[in-house]
Amino acid sequence: MRFDLPDLRLFLAVVDAGSITHGAAAANLSLAAASERLRDMDLAAGVPLLLRGRRGVSPTRAGDALVHHARLVLRQVGAMQAELSDHARGFRGSVRLLANSAAVAGFLPERLGSFLVRHPGADIDLSERPSTEIVKAVAGGLAEIGIVSDSVETGSLSAQFFATDRLAVVMARDHPLAGGRRIAFAQVAGEPMIGFDGALQVHIREQGERIGCRVRPRITLRTFDGVCRLAADGAGIGIVPETAARRARRSMPLAAVRLTDLWATRRLMLCSASPDGLEPLPLALLRHLAGRNGDARPPAGATPDAARSSI
Repeated sequence: MRFDLPDLRLFLAVVDAGSITHGAAAANLSLAAASERLRDMDLAAGVPLLLRGRRGVSPTRAGDALVHHARLVLRQVGAMQAELSDHARGFRGSVRLLANSAAVAGFLPERLGSFLVRHPGADIDLSERPSTEIVKAVAGGLAEIGIVSDSVETGSLSAQFFATDRLAVVMARDHPLAGGRRIAFAQVAGEPMIGFDGALQVHIREQGERIGCRVRPRITLRTFDGVCRLAADGAGIGIVPETAARRARRSMPLAAVRLTDLWATRRLMLCSASPDGLEPLPLALLRHLAGRNGDARPPAGATPDAARSSI
C-alpha cells in the first residue's frame, strides 16, 4: 500500500468539503483526475475509503483511519518545513482558520494583514462556518484555530477572548425608524429584509421564529457591504455587525440603529488545541490574534451568559 502526499491532500480536501467536485477544486485537480486518484487509492487500500451518496461523500471506517493518519503525516511534514524554513526565511506553511460571520467580515481583515506581512512564507486558509461546526472541526483536527461565540461549549479546547461584536439594523436615512439610537428586533422583524448569505442569517431566522415571525429576505447577498448598499437605497432593512455598518456609513447614505436584544451582543472567542500542542506557525497566529486584545479578558459590560449568541 502506497499513498503519496498529493493523494493524502486530495483525500482530506474531499472529506473536508464532503464533495469530490469541491475537493478536486481545492486540490487544483480536474474532477476526472481526482476521481481516478481516489479509485487508485481504493485499490491500493483494498477497501473502499469513501461512501458516495446523493448529498456528497463521507469517509468509511477505513477512510476515517486514513484521515487520522493523513493529518498526522501532513502535520509532521508541515512541522518539518516550518522548522527548517524558520532558520532561513521565517515561518512558511499554511494555517487553517475557521471563523463565524462577524469575525470574518468585521475583525479579521484588519487583523490578519500585519501577520501576513511579517510572515511572507505563510498562508492562511480562512473559511466561514457556524460556531458549533467550528468547535467540532478544531476538536477533530480539521483546523488549528477557530473563532466562535462563547455560548458554544468548547470542551477540552483552549479558549480566550477575541472581540465583542454587536449587531445593528441598517436602513435608508429616510426610513421611519432611522432616527432612533436603539431598537428591538420585534420592531423590525416584519420589515422587508435584505439577507446575508452566511451563518448570521440562520441565527436571525431562528430569532424570528422564537417571537412567531417568519423572516424571509427579499434578496440574499454574500457581503455585509452589499446588504448595507441595498438598505441605503431603501430596498429593505438589514442586520449586520456594527463594525460593518460603521464602515459602510463612510461611503453611503445609511442609518444604523443598535439592536437592544440580548442575543445581538456577542463575545467572540479564539479556540484551539492547547498552545503547547500547536506547531510554530499556528501558534504564532494564535498569539498575534490574542495579542490584539491585551490580556484577553472581556471588556467591562460584556454580555451575560443569557445574552450570548450561537453565531
